[in-house]
Amino acid sequence: MKKLPPRPPKKAFDSTHRPVVGIAFTQGLARLEKMRQGIVDYAKEHGGWTFLFKPEIIGPSIDWLKHAHADGAFVFMLTPKDRQVARALAMPVVNLGAHIAPGTIPSVLTDNRRIGRMAAEYFLGLGFRQLGFYGANTWYGRERRAGFADAARQAGAECKSLIESVSSSSPEQQRRLEHWLRELRPPVGIMASIDMRAAMVVDACARTGLRVPDEVAVMGVDNDQFVCEQGLVPLTSIVRNEWKLGWEAAAMLDGLMAGAKPPRKPVFVEPVRVEARKSTSTLPVTDPFLARLVAEARANLDKPFGVEWLMARGNCSRRWLEMRFHATLGRTPLEVLNLMRVGRARDLLGDASLSLSDIARQCGFTDSRRFRLVFNKHMGATPRQYRRDRLRAPAVAIE
Repeated sequence: MKKLPPRPPKKAFDSTHRPVVGIAFTQGLARLEKMRQGIVDYAKEHGGWTFLFKPEIIGPSIDWLKHAHADGAFVFMLTPKDRQVARALAMPVVNLGAHIAPGTIPSVLTDNRRIGRMAAEYFLGLGFRQLGFYGANTWYGRERRAGFADAARQAGAECKSLIESVSSSSPEQQRRLEHWLRELRPPVGIMASIDMRAAMVVDACARTGLRVPDEVAVMGVDNDQFVCEQGLVPLTSIVRNEWKLGWEAAAMLDGLMAGAKPPRKPVFVEPVRVEARKSTSTLPVTDPFLARLVAEARANLDKPFGVEWLMARGNCSRRWLEMRFHATLGRTPLEVLNLMRVGRARDLLGDASLSLSDIARQCGFTDSRRFRLVFNKHMGATPRQYRRDRLRAPAVAIE
Protein backbone atom coordinates (compact mmCIF):
# COMPACT_ATOMS: atom_id res chain seq x y z
CA MET A 1 0.00 0.00 0.00
CA LYS A 2 1.26 3.43 -0.95
CA LYS A 3 2.05 5.61 2.05
CA LEU A 4 -0.38 8.51 2.25
CA PRO A 5 0.66 12.08 3.10
CA PRO A 6 -0.35 13.08 6.63
CA ARG A 7 -3.50 15.10 7.10
CA PRO A 8 -2.81 18.72 8.08
CA PRO A 9 -3.71 19.82 11.62
CA LYS A 10 -7.28 21.00 11.95
CA LYS A 11 -9.03 23.54 14.08
CA ALA A 12 -11.82 22.23 16.28
CA PHE A 13 -14.95 21.38 14.27
CA ASP A 14 -18.26 20.13 15.51
CA SER A 15 -17.81 16.35 15.43
CA THR A 16 -21.15 16.04 13.63
CA HIS A 17 -20.17 18.46 10.90
CA ARG A 18 -19.29 16.96 7.52
CA PRO A 19 -17.47 19.59 5.41
CA VAL A 20 -19.40 20.80 2.38
CA VAL A 21 -17.06 21.40 -0.58
CA GLY A 22 -17.89 22.94 -3.95
CA ILE A 23 -16.36 21.63 -7.19
CA ALA A 24 -16.52 24.43 -9.77
CA PHE A 25 -14.93 22.92 -12.81
CA THR A 26 -16.12 21.01 -15.85
CA GLN A 27 -17.28 17.46 -15.20
CA GLY A 28 -16.73 14.59 -17.64
CA LEU A 29 -13.34 15.42 -19.18
CA ALA A 30 -10.96 12.49 -18.66
CA ARG A 31 -8.05 14.44 -17.15
CA LEU A 32 -10.34 16.45 -14.87
CA GLU A 33 -12.07 13.29 -13.73
CA LYS A 34 -8.68 11.96 -12.61
CA MET A 35 -8.19 15.13 -10.58
CA ARG A 36 -11.62 14.72 -9.07
CA GLN A 37 -10.79 11.10 -8.18
CA GLY A 38 -7.73 12.31 -6.27
CA ILE A 39 -9.96 14.74 -4.38
CA VAL A 40 -12.54 12.04 -3.62
CA ASP A 41 -9.87 9.56 -2.48
CA TYR A 42 -8.43 12.14 -0.08
CA ALA A 43 -11.90 12.93 1.29
CA LYS A 44 -12.64 9.22 1.83
CA GLU A 45 -9.35 8.71 3.65
CA HIS A 46 -10.07 11.67 5.96
CA GLY A 47 -13.67 11.15 6.98
CA GLY A 48 -15.64 12.17 3.89
CA TRP A 49 -16.92 15.45 2.45
CA THR A 50 -20.26 16.44 0.94
CA PHE A 51 -19.72 17.85 -2.56
CA LEU A 52 -21.63 20.59 -4.35
CA PHE A 53 -21.48 21.03 -8.12
CA LYS A 54 -23.51 22.17 -11.13
CA PRO A 55 -24.44 18.94 -12.92
CA GLU A 56 -26.10 20.26 -16.11
CA ILE A 57 -23.63 23.01 -17.02
CA ILE A 58 -20.74 21.88 -19.24
CA GLY A 59 -18.41 24.79 -18.49
CA PRO A 60 -19.60 26.36 -15.22
CA SER A 61 -18.61 29.83 -14.13
CA ILE A 62 -17.54 29.99 -10.51
CA ASP A 63 -20.08 32.78 -9.84
CA TRP A 64 -22.49 30.32 -8.27
CA LEU A 65 -20.09 29.87 -5.36
CA LYS A 66 -21.00 33.39 -4.17
CA HIS A 67 -24.32 32.00 -2.94
CA ALA A 68 -23.22 28.47 -2.03
CA HIS A 69 -23.36 27.33 1.59
CA ALA A 70 -19.99 25.60 1.61
CA ASP A 71 -16.92 25.36 3.81
CA GLY A 72 -14.52 25.51 0.86
CA ALA A 73 -14.30 24.94 -2.88
CA PHE A 74 -12.11 23.83 -5.76
CA VAL A 75 -12.10 26.16 -8.74
CA PHE A 76 -10.75 25.99 -12.27
CA MET A 77 -9.99 29.60 -13.17
CA LEU A 78 -10.27 30.36 -16.88
CA THR A 79 -10.59 34.16 -16.97
CA PRO A 80 -9.46 37.20 -14.96
CA LYS A 81 -13.09 37.53 -13.82
CA ASP A 82 -12.87 34.04 -12.28
CA ARG A 83 -9.80 35.18 -10.36
CA GLN A 84 -11.65 38.24 -9.06
CA VAL A 85 -14.57 36.08 -7.95
CA ALA A 86 -12.22 33.62 -6.23
CA ARG A 87 -10.53 36.46 -4.31
CA ALA A 88 -13.90 37.80 -3.12
CA LEU A 89 -15.34 34.51 -1.86
CA ALA A 90 -15.83 34.21 1.89
CA MET A 91 -14.79 30.55 1.87
CA PRO A 92 -11.26 29.22 1.21
CA VAL A 93 -10.67 28.00 -2.35
CA VAL A 94 -7.97 26.07 -4.18
CA ASN A 95 -7.45 26.61 -7.89
CA LEU A 96 -6.57 23.75 -10.27
CA GLY A 97 -6.67 25.71 -13.54
CA ALA A 98 -3.66 27.10 -15.39
CA HIS A 99 -5.28 29.00 -18.26
CA ILE A 100 -4.40 32.26 -16.48
CA ALA A 101 -1.68 33.09 -13.96
CA PRO A 102 -3.05 32.17 -10.51
CA GLY A 103 -1.78 35.30 -8.77
CA THR A 104 -2.35 35.05 -5.03
CA ILE A 105 -5.09 32.39 -5.23
CA PRO A 106 -3.95 29.14 -3.53
CA SER A 107 -3.26 26.75 -6.39
CA VAL A 108 -2.05 23.23 -7.12
CA LEU A 109 -0.78 22.98 -10.70
CA THR A 110 1.24 20.79 -13.01
CA ASP A 111 4.85 21.94 -13.31
CA ASN A 112 4.37 23.26 -16.83
CA ARG A 113 7.96 24.42 -17.28
CA ARG A 114 9.11 20.93 -16.40
CA ILE A 115 6.71 19.54 -19.02
CA GLY A 116 8.36 21.75 -21.65
CA ARG A 117 11.85 20.71 -20.58
CA MET A 118 10.85 17.04 -20.58
CA ALA A 119 9.63 17.29 -24.18
CA ALA A 120 12.77 19.09 -25.34
CA GLU A 121 15.05 16.63 -23.56
CA TYR A 122 13.22 13.75 -25.24
CA PHE A 123 13.70 15.22 -28.72
CA LEU A 124 17.31 16.16 -28.00
CA GLY A 125 17.94 12.62 -26.81
CA LEU A 126 16.74 11.33 -30.18
CA GLY A 127 19.25 13.63 -31.88
CA PHE A 128 17.00 16.48 -33.06
CA ARG A 129 18.67 19.88 -33.47
CA GLN A 130 15.65 21.61 -35.03
CA LEU A 131 12.72 22.01 -32.63
CA GLY A 132 9.34 23.68 -32.80
CA PHE A 133 6.61 24.61 -30.32
CA TYR A 134 2.93 25.02 -31.22
CA GLY A 135 0.38 26.21 -28.70
CA ALA A 136 -2.20 28.74 -27.58
CA ASN A 137 -1.62 31.96 -25.71
CA THR A 138 -2.63 30.59 -22.31
CA TRP A 139 -0.55 30.82 -19.14
CA TYR A 140 0.20 27.09 -19.14
CA GLY A 141 1.05 27.28 -22.86
CA ARG A 142 3.53 30.10 -22.27
CA GLU A 143 5.07 28.21 -19.34
CA ARG A 144 5.46 25.02 -21.39
CA ARG A 145 6.99 26.97 -24.26
CA ALA A 146 9.44 28.68 -21.88
CA GLY A 147 10.65 25.34 -20.49
CA PHE A 148 10.90 23.85 -23.99
CA ALA A 149 12.79 26.82 -25.47
CA ASP A 150 15.14 27.12 -22.46
CA ALA A 151 16.17 23.46 -22.76
CA ALA A 152 16.67 23.82 -26.51
CA ARG A 153 18.78 26.95 -26.10
CA GLN A 154 20.95 25.38 -23.41
CA ALA A 155 21.64 22.45 -25.75
CA GLY A 156 22.47 24.74 -28.67
CA ALA A 157 19.41 23.64 -30.68
CA GLU A 158 17.20 25.92 -32.74
CA CYS A 159 13.60 26.42 -31.58
CA LYS A 160 10.82 28.17 -33.51
CA SER A 161 7.36 28.79 -32.10
CA LEU A 162 3.82 29.42 -33.33
CA ILE A 163 1.53 30.80 -30.62
CA GLU A 164 -2.17 31.15 -31.43
CA SER A 165 -4.85 33.34 -29.93
CA VAL A 166 -7.48 31.24 -28.19
CA SER A 167 -10.21 33.27 -29.90
CA SER A 168 -8.98 32.92 -33.51
CA SER A 169 -11.06 30.75 -35.86
CA SER A 170 -10.14 27.20 -36.82
CA PRO A 171 -9.64 27.92 -40.57
CA GLU A 172 -7.29 30.81 -39.72
CA GLN A 173 -5.31 28.60 -37.33
CA GLN A 174 -5.08 25.81 -39.92
CA ARG A 175 -3.71 28.17 -42.58
CA ARG A 176 -1.14 29.66 -40.22
CA LEU A 177 -0.08 26.22 -39.01
CA GLU A 178 0.43 24.91 -42.55
CA HIS A 179 2.44 28.01 -43.50
CA TRP A 180 4.59 27.66 -40.36
CA LEU A 181 5.26 23.97 -41.03
CA ARG A 182 6.40 24.73 -44.60
CA GLU A 183 8.96 27.19 -43.22
CA LEU A 184 10.56 24.65 -40.88
CA ARG A 185 13.58 22.61 -41.95
CA PRO A 186 13.00 18.86 -41.55
CA PRO A 187 13.78 16.79 -39.66
CA VAL A 188 12.15 18.70 -36.83
CA GLY A 189 10.68 17.71 -33.47
CA ILE A 190 7.51 19.62 -32.55
CA MET A 191 5.96 19.87 -29.11
CA ALA A 192 2.31 20.94 -29.01
CA SER A 193 0.93 22.44 -25.82
CA ILE A 194 -1.86 19.81 -25.62
CA ASP A 195 -2.76 16.59 -27.42
CA MET A 196 -5.48 18.18 -29.55
CA ARG A 197 -3.00 20.69 -30.97
CA ALA A 198 -0.55 17.84 -31.58
CA ALA A 199 -3.29 16.12 -33.60
CA MET A 200 -3.72 19.37 -35.56
CA VAL A 201 -0.01 19.29 -36.40
CA VAL A 202 -0.27 15.70 -37.69
CA ASP A 203 -3.30 16.59 -39.85
CA ALA A 204 -1.56 19.71 -41.20
CA CYS A 205 1.53 17.64 -42.07
CA ALA A 206 -0.67 15.28 -44.09
CA ARG A 207 -2.16 18.23 -46.01
CA THR A 208 1.26 19.73 -46.74
CA GLY A 209 2.97 16.47 -47.70
CA LEU A 210 5.24 16.24 -44.65
CA ARG A 211 5.79 12.70 -43.32
CA VAL A 212 5.20 11.98 -39.63
CA PRO A 213 7.43 10.89 -37.96
CA ASP A 214 10.20 10.71 -40.60
CA GLU A 215 10.28 14.46 -41.35
CA VAL A 216 8.25 15.85 -38.45
CA ALA A 217 8.13 14.15 -35.05
CA VAL A 218 5.20 15.30 -32.88
CA MET A 219 4.49 15.21 -29.14
CA GLY A 220 1.50 16.42 -27.14
CA VAL A 221 0.57 16.72 -23.47
CA ASP A 222 -2.16 14.99 -21.39
CA ASN A 223 -2.04 11.46 -22.87
CA ASP A 224 -5.71 11.66 -23.87
CA GLN A 225 -6.32 8.09 -25.10
CA PHE A 226 -8.98 9.06 -27.64
CA VAL A 227 -6.90 11.82 -29.22
CA CYS A 228 -3.59 9.94 -29.07
CA GLU A 229 -4.78 6.59 -30.40
CA GLN A 230 -7.44 7.48 -32.98
CA GLY A 231 -5.67 9.89 -35.34
CA LEU A 232 -3.68 9.38 -38.55
CA VAL A 233 -0.56 8.61 -36.49
CA PRO A 234 -0.62 7.49 -32.82
CA LEU A 235 0.64 10.42 -30.75
CA THR A 236 3.45 10.49 -28.23
CA SER A 237 2.33 12.46 -25.18
CA ILE A 238 3.50 13.58 -21.76
CA VAL A 239 1.60 11.95 -18.92
CA ARG A 240 0.65 14.35 -16.15
CA ASN A 241 -0.23 13.19 -12.64
CA GLU A 242 -3.83 14.43 -12.40
CA TRP A 243 -4.66 12.11 -9.51
CA LYS A 244 -1.87 13.62 -7.42
CA LEU A 245 -3.00 17.12 -8.43
CA GLY A 246 -6.41 16.32 -6.97
CA TRP A 247 -4.96 14.74 -3.83
CA GLU A 248 -2.59 17.66 -3.15
CA ALA A 249 -5.37 20.18 -3.81
CA ALA A 250 -7.63 18.37 -1.35
CA ALA A 251 -4.86 18.36 1.29
CA MET A 252 -4.35 22.09 0.75
CA LEU A 253 -8.08 22.87 1.01
CA ASP A 254 -8.39 20.69 4.10
CA GLY A 255 -5.68 22.75 5.75
CA LEU A 256 -7.25 26.06 4.68
CA MET A 257 -10.65 25.00 6.05
CA ALA A 258 -8.89 24.15 9.31
CA GLY A 259 -7.46 27.66 9.53
CA ALA A 260 -4.03 27.21 7.93
CA LYS A 261 -2.40 30.25 6.35
CA PRO A 262 -2.75 30.31 2.52
CA PRO A 263 0.49 29.46 0.69
CA ARG A 264 2.19 32.35 -1.07
CA LYS A 265 3.12 30.31 -4.14
CA PRO A 266 1.43 27.50 -6.07
CA VAL A 267 2.29 23.89 -5.33
CA PHE A 268 3.67 22.30 -8.49
CA VAL A 269 3.25 18.59 -9.27
CA GLU A 270 5.83 16.88 -11.49
CA PRO A 271 4.68 15.17 -14.72
CA VAL A 272 5.09 11.39 -14.79
CA ARG A 273 6.71 10.37 -18.08
CA VAL A 274 6.71 10.54 -21.87
CA GLU A 275 4.32 7.93 -23.32
CA ALA A 276 6.04 7.13 -26.61
CA ARG A 277 4.02 6.24 -29.71
CA LYS A 278 4.58 6.23 -33.45
CA SER A 279 4.62 10.05 -33.87
CA THR A 280 8.16 10.19 -32.42
CA SER A 281 9.38 6.75 -33.51
CA THR A 282 12.11 8.12 -35.72
CA LEU A 283 15.64 9.46 -35.96
CA PRO A 284 16.45 12.89 -37.43
CA VAL A 285 18.31 11.74 -40.56
CA THR A 286 19.40 14.56 -42.88
CA ASP A 287 21.54 12.35 -45.17
CA PRO A 288 19.27 11.13 -48.05
CA PHE A 289 21.22 7.86 -48.43
CA LEU A 290 20.92 7.00 -44.74
CA ALA A 291 17.33 8.24 -44.62
CA ARG A 292 16.42 5.64 -47.28
CA LEU A 293 18.27 2.87 -45.42
CA VAL A 294 16.67 3.77 -42.08
CA ALA A 295 13.19 3.90 -43.66
CA GLU A 296 13.70 0.44 -45.22
CA ALA A 297 14.98 -0.93 -41.92
CA ARG A 298 11.96 0.46 -40.06
CA ALA A 299 9.59 -1.16 -42.56
CA ASN A 300 11.26 -4.54 -41.94
CA LEU A 301 11.83 -4.46 -38.18
CA ASP A 302 9.88 -7.69 -37.72
CA LYS A 303 12.73 -9.54 -39.46
CA PRO A 304 15.87 -10.53 -37.50
CA PHE A 305 18.49 -8.80 -39.66
CA GLY A 306 21.68 -6.99 -38.69
CA VAL A 307 24.29 -4.66 -40.12
CA GLU A 308 25.02 -7.06 -43.02
CA TRP A 309 21.47 -6.46 -44.31
CA LEU A 310 22.10 -2.70 -44.31
CA MET A 311 25.41 -3.23 -46.13
CA ALA A 312 23.65 -5.25 -48.82
CA ARG A 313 20.83 -2.70 -49.21
CA GLY A 314 23.34 0.13 -49.43
CA ASN A 315 25.88 -1.78 -51.53
CA CYS A 316 28.71 -0.59 -49.28
CA SER A 317 31.36 -1.88 -46.88
CA ARG A 318 30.87 -2.12 -43.13
CA ARG A 319 33.60 0.46 -42.41
CA TRP A 320 32.20 2.98 -44.88
CA LEU A 321 28.68 2.48 -43.51
CA GLU A 322 29.76 2.85 -39.89
CA MET A 323 31.71 6.04 -40.69
CA ARG A 324 28.69 7.56 -42.44
CA PHE A 325 26.28 6.60 -39.65
CA HIS A 326 28.60 8.02 -37.02
CA ALA A 327 29.18 11.27 -38.95
CA THR A 328 25.43 11.83 -39.47
CA LEU A 329 23.77 10.33 -36.39
CA GLY A 330 26.62 9.93 -33.90
CA ARG A 331 25.74 6.24 -33.56
CA THR A 332 26.81 2.95 -35.13
CA PRO A 333 24.43 1.13 -37.51
CA LEU A 334 23.81 -1.55 -34.86
CA GLU A 335 22.93 1.10 -32.24
CA VAL A 336 20.43 2.67 -34.64
CA LEU A 337 18.83 -0.70 -35.38
CA ASN A 338 18.54 -1.46 -31.68
CA LEU A 339 17.02 1.96 -30.97
CA MET A 340 14.34 1.35 -33.60
CA ARG A 341 13.62 -2.15 -32.31
CA VAL A 342 13.35 -0.89 -28.72
CA GLY A 343 11.04 1.93 -29.87
CA ARG A 344 8.76 -0.58 -31.60
CA ALA A 345 8.79 -2.81 -28.52
CA ARG A 346 7.97 0.14 -26.26
CA ASP A 347 4.83 0.79 -28.31
CA LEU A 348 3.76 -2.86 -28.30
CA LEU A 349 4.25 -3.30 -24.54
CA GLY A 350 1.12 -1.24 -23.99
CA ASP A 351 -0.93 -4.08 -25.51
CA ALA A 352 -1.52 -6.49 -22.63
CA SER A 353 -2.77 -9.19 -25.03
CA LEU A 354 0.74 -9.66 -26.48
CA SER A 355 3.24 -11.90 -24.70
CA LEU A 356 6.83 -10.75 -24.30
CA SER A 357 7.99 -13.47 -26.70
CA ASP A 358 5.42 -12.27 -29.28
CA ILE A 359 6.76 -8.73 -28.95
CA ALA A 360 10.36 -9.92 -29.25
CA ARG A 361 9.52 -11.67 -32.53
CA GLN A 362 7.57 -8.70 -33.93
CA CYS A 363 10.56 -6.46 -33.21
CA GLY A 364 13.08 -8.75 -34.90
CA PHE A 365 14.91 -9.99 -31.80
CA THR A 366 16.28 -13.49 -32.23
CA ASP A 367 15.28 -14.57 -28.71
CA SER A 368 13.74 -13.26 -25.48
CA ARG A 369 17.10 -13.00 -23.75
CA ARG A 370 18.50 -10.72 -26.44
CA PHE A 371 15.30 -8.66 -26.29
CA ARG A 372 15.60 -8.26 -22.53
CA LEU A 373 19.29 -7.25 -22.63
CA VAL A 374 18.92 -4.66 -25.42
CA PHE A 375 15.70 -3.19 -24.00
CA ASN A 376 17.17 -2.88 -20.50
CA LYS A 377 20.30 -1.16 -21.87
CA HIS A 378 18.28 1.55 -23.62
CA MET A 379 15.33 1.95 -21.23
CA GLY A 380 16.88 1.22 -17.84
CA ALA A 381 14.22 -1.42 -17.18
CA THR A 382 13.40 -4.88 -18.47
CA PRO A 383 10.39 -5.27 -20.81
CA ARG A 384 8.42 -6.85 -17.97
CA GLN A 385 9.22 -3.99 -15.57
CA TYR A 386 8.41 -1.37 -18.21
CA ARG A 387 5.06 -3.01 -18.98
CA ARG A 388 4.18 -3.30 -15.30
CA ASP A 389 4.93 0.39 -14.66
CA ARG A 390 3.11 1.49 -17.83
CA LEU A 391 -0.07 -0.47 -17.15
CA ARG A 392 -0.17 0.23 -13.43
CA ALA A 393 -3.04 2.56 -12.53
CA PRO A 394 -1.95 5.70 -10.66
CA ALA A 395 -4.12 5.02 -7.64
CA VAL A 396 -3.74 4.58 -3.92
CA ALA A 397 -5.06 1.71 -1.86
CA ILE A 398 -7.79 2.71 0.58
CA GLU A 399 -8.54 0.33 3.41
